[in-house]
Order: sequence, then structure tokens, then C-alpha cells
Amino acid sequence: MKLYNYFRSSASFRVRIALAIKGLPYEYLPVHLAKGEHRQAAYGDIAADGLVPVLELDDGTRLSQSMAIIEYLDEIHPEPALVPRDALARARVRALAQSIACEIHPINNLRVLKYLSGTLKLDEDTRNTWYRHWVRSGLEAFERQLDQQPASRFCYGDTPTLADCCLVPQIFNGQRFNTPFDGLPRTMAAFDACMALPAFQQAQPSACPDFEA
Repeated sequence: MKLYNYFRSSASFRVRIALAIKGLPYEYLPVHLAKGEHRQAAYGDIAADGLVPVLELDDGTRLSQSMAIIEYLDEIHPEPALVPRDALARARVRALAQSIACEIHPINNLRVLKYLSGTLKLDEDTRNTWYRHWVRSGLEAFERQLDQQPASRFCYGDTPTLADCCLVPQIFNGQRFNTPFDGLPRTMAAFDACMALPAFQQAQPSACPDFEA
């Protein structure tokens, strides 16, 4: 398989985590978002939406959108499972994952931040204040959801799930903008539990071949 991705992309990071957890080998193909490589015609032929990640299967089929990619991998390679087989548990995990992937991430990704600073001419401090506000409020909501569940090592249960694949990249992203994480004990405990595992360490941005400090 081939993974078109960017080391700093949270969505790409999610898929790298899933691939690492499942022990699936792939070819790493960098697409530098900050340099606009995703807007080049050659990449448009690969990704109709011009986004990362894209997973190209051995037969040349291409899949987009990180959540769809991860669920596909979980169906084709069911062990270790990232989405529970029990219907209620599966809904809980998806709700947690979507709280990050659908509520926090979309209004704070690179293209949104570039629009705020470029088109709307917001200065860096104002833009970063926007970022921190939405990430922090989203994580507070995430923490409240965790508090409604039984104690667990990870976001849901004692093994990593789709929710953890989403949480870890969001925390990494938040760290870059000095987002405060105090008062989020269960969220940060799940993050720490994830980062103790080799799969999460292998998938992190600093381990990527296109990493830039």
C-alpha cells in the first residue's frame, strides 16, 4: 500500500497510527501542504478533493478521508480491532472520534488558519487565540463525555480504538499552539497511555521522513 500524507496533518497521523497498530507495511509518500503540493495538478489526479491522506491499495484503488480509511482497514484487517464489534460500544467509540474529527479539527486545520491570516488578515496572535479557543472548548466537551463512561485506560476500554487514533493527533496539534490541557485528567491520561505504545511513537510527526522541526 501507499500512503499520501503530510507529517503534520492530523488526519494523516490518524491513519499512520491505525496502520502501525495493525502492523501493516506501506510506502510513505509525502505531500507538503504548507508548500501547496496538494494543489498541484498531479496530485489532483490522485485526490479529487486535494486533501490528505489518501491510501492507495495494492490494486491501485485509492481511498480518501481518514475515518473511512481506518474503518476500511479495520474491516479488512480486523485484529487488533479499532472499532468494537458490539453495536453500542461501536457507537460510543465513533461518537468520541467524531467529537474530534468533526467538531474540533475542521475549523482549525491548515487551510482554515491560512484563510484567517491570509484572506481575513488576522494577525498571528488573534488567529492563534481563535485556534486555542475552539480546541480547548472541544476538548472540554470530550472530557465530559469520558466522565460519563466507566474508568478505562484509553478513551474507551483498555485497548486503543478509533477514538484514540483521533485524540493523539489533536493533542499534538494543540501543543504546537500552546493550548492549555489542564483540567482534562481523563483526556490526558488516555493520551499518555497511547504514547507509551510503540505504534503511536512510530506514527508521530517526528518519526516521519518528511519531518521538519
